[in-house]
Amino acid sequence: MKNKLSWSDFEKVDMRVGTVLKVENFPEAHNPSYKLQIDFGEEIGVLKTSAQVTTLYAKDDIEGKQVIAVVNFPKKQIANFMSECLIIGAVDGNDVTLLEPNRTVKNGLRIS
Repeated sequence: MKNKLSWSDFEKVDMRVGTVLKVENFPEAHNPSYKLQIDFGEEIGVLKTSAQVTTLYAKDDIEGKQVIAVVNFPKKQIANFMSECLIIGAVDGNDVTLLEPNRTVKNGLRIS
């Protein structure tokens, strides 16, 4: 097990449910990726991110899907793109399986 977190450390991580509005190819990225726009509801709004999920998902598979993302990381420059959140997935080598609610829920709901 890696570094253990305290409860207060975990409470700092703001994970929310959002719906993917738009998916674009991201040929400028070092690793095969998509650029995503995700709607996290009224409080947070729409955030952008890149995702290395091209081995398991076509663009049409992701658009309209609800995903879980960390929304309180600092912005990160990836090639010519500014990422504003980090989607969560299970990683097996180059394959990333997106985590998603098993029912449709309101965008912006917090994961706890």
